[in-house]
Amino acid sequence: MDEIRQFIQQIQNDPGSIFNPEAVIRYGGITILCLTIFAETGLFFCFFFPGDSLVFTAGVLTSTGTLPYHWSIVLILMIVSAIIGNIVGYWFGKRTGGLLMKRKDTIFFRKEYVTTAETFYGRYGGMALVLGRFLPIIRTFAPIVAGVIDLPFKRFFFYSSFGAILWVLPLGGAGYLLGTIPFVQTNLGYIIIAMVIGITSPVIYKVIKENSKKKKLKQNSETEN
Repeated sequence: MDEIRQFIQQIQNDPGSIFNPEAVIRYGGITILCLTIFAETGLFFCFFFPGDSLVFTAGVLTSTGTLPYHWSIVLILMIVSAIIGNIVGYWFGKRTGGLLMKRKDTIFFRKEYVTTAETFYGRYGGMALVLGRFLPIIRTFAPIVAGVIDLPFKRFFFYSSFGAILWVLPLGGAGYLLGTIPFVQTNLGYIIIAMVIGITSPVIYKVIKENSKKKKLKQNSETEN
């Protein structure tokens, strides 16, 4: 509870802290770390949380002692949080069905996010739950789509767990190993920014490209009419 209270106070003082993986862990500890990973993978309106950089940063801060736990405990807790988040997303999709597509577009949700995940899922099947782990937005909405199409839970759980392990171990492990390097410790903020840009750029490009295609199709149909 102290970690949650401390993190809330930090957000009140600096709202931007919620987007800063280092601040999330320094002020929120292991509790907020796990809750954030759970939320990003389980709650559709939390897709913007910094999942990849958060896992990497957790590894770095574990190696420096900021997170006072054995590295194996931190990695296991992150994997479990990701799996539980996926299960929540799956059941949400299973219960709501197509209701999500009837929601109006907002800053926190756009129908394109779901259709992008559906396209990705249609191309890769169950492996979308593994590959999607490394793609923002897809990571959040792939489990929901799996629930909507009623993917058997055992199959979903297998791919979801496999994906969570492949996501956390390399990123968190790399952070832990690199965290002992002085350059990484002193330039962690810049490294996180570079990771966020590198990870989100392909998704942003795809969204812009899809919007451009839709506008052209709409203009062509209006011209023909």
